[in-house]
Amino acid sequence: MKRSRKEAAGEGSSTTLEFDGHRFRSAEHQQRFEAIKGWSFHRERRIQLREDEYTNFQEEIAHRHWTTLVTPMAKFDPEIVLEFYANAWPTEEGVQDMRSWVRG
Repeated sequence: MKRSRKEAAGEGSSTTLEFDGHRFRSAEHQQRFEAIKGWSFHRERRIQLREDEYTNFQEEIAHRHWTTLVTPMAKFDPEIVLEFYANAWPTEEGVQDMRSWVRG
């Protein structure tokens, strides 16, 4: 009788996750994801400014083409956000590699 992958990896509850290179930069980043996957999120609050309010600020947003950037998304996938944070986490002390990615 053939054994399943879980059984081949080791008996009991301490099974090691198979590294998913499509979602994570390294095995350490995948472990970080497992550690933070219980995090909850607060939705961004939309602030609607009138045309006559903070005109310099609004002009700067338009000048930099940041209108889409400052408009919160209606929906988001929490798992994708957690993958981003897990991949952005530094794996070595003192290394400030701020690269990350998200799938899709």
